[in-house]
Amino acid sequence: MNNTHTPGKNMKAEFPLYVFLFPVMLALFSCQSLQRDRLVDMPYDEPFNRDITELEERIVSLDRNFSREGAAAVRRRIGELEKNPLPDTGYGASLAAFSGRLFILEGKQADAQKKLRDSRSLSPGNIQAAVLALRLETDVQRRLAMIDREIGLEAAGELQIERGRALMELRRYREAAAAFDTAFSTDLNPVYRDTYRAARDRAWELRDAEAGTGSKTQAIVEKDGLSWTDLIELTRGETELLRFLTAGRDWPTPEIFDRLLERSFIPLTQDVNAKDWPAAKPRAGEQVTRSGAAYYIWRLYAENRADRGLLTRYSAGYAARPGSRSPVADLPLLSPFFDSVLGCVETELMSLPDGRNFNPAEKVRGAEMLAILRKIR
Repeated sequence: MNNTHTPGKNMKAEFPLYVFLFPVMLALFSCQSLQRDRLVDMPYDEPFNRDITELEERIVSLDRNFSREGAAAVRRRIGELEKNPLPDTGYGASLAAFSGRLFILEGKQADAQKKLRDSRSLSPGNIQAAVLALRLETDVQRRLAMIDREIGLEAAGELQIERGRALMELRRYREAAAAFDTAFSTDLNPVYRDTYRAARDRAWELRDAEAGTGSKTQAIVEKDGLSWTDLIELTRGETELLRFLTAGRDWPTPEIFDRLLERSFIPLTQDVNAKDWPAAKPRAGEQVTRSGAAYYIWRLYAENRADRGLLTRYSAGYAARPGSRSPVADLPLLSPFFDSVLGCVETELMSLPDGRNFNPAEKVRGAEMLAILRKIR
């Protein structure tokens, strides 16, 4: 009888131990993820969290509009906060991380590294410490690998922003656009959208304008401003729109420029207020403005449709109406660019950025021009 196994008796002895160990093990298992999430989940009405939010907004904004005066003001504010007792390790870790971010903007890498160590010692899983570590990594491939490891643990919007930035450097525009969009779909502070919206839009623009003929044309697509040489290279590299001129011959770009100039596909000036063409000829290396681009594009459009009547279509119509005014605020009615601009706008090859003005003196981007040329084609 003494050797008989009694399940109920053994369970009674072991049960309290299970009850005790389970919550302890759960707490140990959860503490690292909770440590990472703790600061993010704190309500914004707590004074110390408002301090961190203020720093975040000011430092992230400096990524877009850096000024030494602005950086100095934020540094003074950080100094004030560092004098106060730390209410929370997460707070201290974020404060140190944002201080490090500011040191990077100030060009003080060693100080930023020290702040990273300080931040990690307070809260190893702090998201801002992770972002600081990424900003300190200069090798973009290693940085992207670090980001992907972090995202495996924490799908935070800040990390998606960093992923988008890294992918832009690697010219992986489709993935960059997706990363920025993922970031913007989270509950990020609105300052991130304000700061990185231009990068996101640029990623989408370049995503939709990937060149098809190799690295030379792609390099032009990625430019923020084009010369006439660039525009000609882009046109003949990505379309057949210049075949009417070259008949398939591989002419050098300077010769194509001269022939386009002779046939009035390139204007002698890009000033929409000019009443007469100047005697001096433009150079192939001159930067193309929106007015010059419209002039060139509209002539290619007319040539492609074998309809040269398009070149005077709008000015002839307005001239027949007494007291007519230009429908575009910054384009004179008698401008030599009148037909080109109105034609490009009406056919949606180009647009009025604010609905009223054409902004004729602004430069044109490579991706923008490729998209327009493909519409003509």
